[in-house]
Amino acid sequence: MKIRYNLLLFVLVFSCTQEPINTKLSGSVFGTSYSIIYNSEINYQIQIDSLFSVINKSMSTYQTDSDISKLNRNEDSVVDVHFLKVFEASKEIYKQTNGVFDPTIGAVVNAWDFGPEGKIVNLDSLKIDSLMVSVGLDKVKRHDNKIIKPVGTFIDFNAIAKGYGVDVIGEFLESKHIKNYLVEIGGEIRARGENVEKKSLWKIGIEMPHFDNEQSILEAIEIHDEAMATSGTYRKFKVDSDGNRYAHIIDTKTGYPSKTNLLSISVIAEKCMIADAYATAFKAMGIEKVKTFLQTHPELKVFLIFENDKKELETMSLNGFLEV
Repeated sequence: MKIRYNLLLFVLVFSCTQEPINTKLSGSVFGTSYSIIYNSEINYQIQIDSLFSVINKSMSTYQTDSDISKLNRNEDSVVDVHFLKVFEASKEIYKQTNGVFDPTIGAVVNAWDFGPEGKIVNLDSLKIDSLMVSVGLDKVKRHDNKIIKPVGTFIDFNAIAKGYGVDVIGEFLESKHIKNYLVEIGGEIRARGENVEKKSLWKIGIEMPHFDNEQSILEAIEIHDEAMATSGTYRKFKVDSDGNRYAHIIDTKTGYPSKTNLLSISVIAEKCMIADAYATAFKAMGIEKVKTFLQTHPELKVFLIFENDKKELETMSLNGFLEV
């Protein structure tokens, strides 16, 4: 009995002192890279790849047989549950931002050569005006699992679908009773619990804006049970004859690229798709409108990096973004 007792004690002590193990997965998806870290020894790569495939089949404008591509070609109006979730979230953010966030700006984005369809040669104000006739998410309706839209309307969920993909993977891990994880796709992040290997909260970096593709970290922060998305204007932009930079974000009211001094907008929210969409909208809104908007949206934390009148970098933390 004494030997058995000692053996049992040894097993208990050994099991309690084992170091926690994280599984780490990485690869390419949605035209970018992903990294997933979670506290489990089980490898869910096959299931995660399957989820990525389903989301692409639903909302990839680069995939010709996706639901959204067929809808944009007016070939089919039936969409899946993933599309419907993103559509409903987009409708709400469209309403909250008075149309600044609008996935139907897609045809104009393509015309300016910022999207998947290719630019329009000799683009002028008349062509832009004709494209803008079909812009407006309020013109798109849902009937059960069908989407009814004007023939010329082109829907592009690029500004929210990547964040939604992050949420889908996070919710999948939670369905497997995993409480500690970090999911990152192209810089959009969702974290729950902590990094058990390092016994600390998840640490993420906010990138310093560089126009020459150099990479460096401006701020490092910790997040807990939150999601963060960042939208920047310093990698994809156009320069006019006067040297003014225009972001790849199209103004949904005018149809022209937004001229802005905002270089990077990071948004923390409960869900990554919400953070993703608002990060895009805030770029078009500008600093003062963002500050006013956030007064009635305390659930959103925002960090802005911008150029002042002297072309110097400044930062602004709103709604307690840098507070742990």
